[in-house]
Amino acid sequence: MKAAVYRRNGGPEVLSYEDVPDPVPGTDEVLIRTEAISIEGGDLMCRLLIPPPADGFVLGYSSAGEVVAVGSAVTGLEVGQKVCAFGQAHGLPAGSHAELRVVRPEHCWVLPDGFDPKAAALVPVTFSTAYEALFERGRLTSGDTVLVQGAASGVGLAAMQLAKKAGARVIGSASNPARFEELRRYGLDEGIDYRGENVRDRVLALTGGRGVDLAVDCVGGSLLQQLIEATRHGGHIVPLGTASREESTVDVVSLIRSNTTLHGVGLASLLHEARVHAYMADLIRRIADGELEAVIDRVFPLADAAAAHHHAEQRGRIGRVVMVP
Repeated sequence: MKAAVYRRNGGPEVLSYEDVPDPVPGTDEVLIRTEAISIEGGDLMCRLLIPPPADGFVLGYSSAGEVVAVGSAVTGLEVGQKVCAFGQAHGLPAGSHAELRVVRPEHCWVLPDGFDPKAAALVPVTFSTAYEALFERGRLTSGDTVLVQGAASGVGLAAMQLAKKAGARVIGSASNPARFEELRRYGLDEGIDYRGENVRDRVLALTGGRGVDLAVDCVGGSLLQQLIEATRHGGHIVPLGTASREESTVDVVSLIRSNTTLHGVGLASLLHEARVHAYMADLIRRIADGELEAVIDRVFPLADAAAAHHHAEQRGRIGRVVMVP
């Protein structure tokens, strides 16, 4: 099969499109023929920072495709079913950047007939992460005010849509204020330019000094402390990513004084749970029904994985970058 492989850390140029052996599923695994691949932030960070195994590594968390083989111990999945899937190995996002991939059945979700595989590839990371952050950790309810830091990212777009549908007021921050008008169609009420404005001061002005009930942070870095100071007493903050690629520092005293709760969400260790499978199935249904939208910025062929990764690293996008074999 063809795959995008990396053998050393670095920029997109370290990705090589080449022939590799077809993966063989174990007794408790399924083999999927890839139809679409979502490039996740974790894929970019691992390629840049985490050394691959000596013989190279096929990157990639999230994809969608058709089940073409099932192990003898697998139940609930059949050859011919269309699924979206998530995978990792050696602590790395594993296997999506290829024509075939092997995953565990608990990391697969069956898709309705006619579901666009390009949209489906986004679901395991973007919508599940956003849902977990908003409702399972952040306890968002109707009437709350939520701040989505990094509103134009894949997770940010999912979070805004879910929060708005739940009856929340949505404040979103982005690095380019020219995108705010387009972001309104995904639930944005007020926008903050986090490069040109002080996020804390702007949030407090928008909330009459109270602060938001919940802040979801896809950016990280020095902005995390501003979010703590922009969240109400007893509120919740959920860091989800480090798009800024800066180290985050936290004044613990400010958390103590405000009784604010800081949650981490890493879906890789949660996707096997029954509760996650339940809300994932519901999210897929809502996207299929047109209630929610999986936002795609641009589609590349897998053969151009290096160019796709380069584009995914650029600011100014709205939504995920997707590849197709």
